[in-house]
Amino acid sequence: MSSALPLTEVLVVADCWQTEPEAEAVIHRAITAAAEIADADVGEAELAVMLTDDAGIRTLNSNWRGIDKPTNVLSFPALQPTAAAPADAPRMLGDIAIAYETTRKEADDEEKPFDHHLSHLAVHGFLHLIGYDHEKDDDAEAMESLEREILAQLSIPDPYADRERVR
Repeated sequence: MSSALPLTEVLVVADCWQTEPEAEAVIHRAITAAAEIADADVGEAELAVMLTDDAGIRTLNSNWRGIDKPTNVLSFPALQPTAAAPADAPRMLGDIAIAYETTRKEADDEEKPFDHHLSHLAVHGFLHLIGYDHEKDDDAEAMESLEREILAQLSIPDPYADRERVR
């Protein structure tokens, strides 16, 4: 396990997030826990988390994935620099976008505290940035197992206990 943590910037781009004043702190705690537990070299790498609304994430989902509907979280891993990149260039992990309305609705529907669900989405997005995915059953199980471990460190119950696998 690496003790070096990524530099995380949280950008609030939708006013609806003002109802969740602890959101930035929740995300920082979740990313820190994920970086401490996941086996990846993320020290001093940078990532951004954009807190948007359903309209904003719908546009991203449509433009990047061809899916014209909102979703809860999207991850955009950064391209890795080539050998020609300056040695002092910042190392980017990528970007995560989280939509308020979808996140709020899911938390309410699943009767979970909002901060628990937001933590899960931040962890999920972060794991995508470091190479995890859930396209195949084995990969999904590995990713979900790591999510459970990270969230347990934050005293958050297993998000998969009462529902099917996230796809």
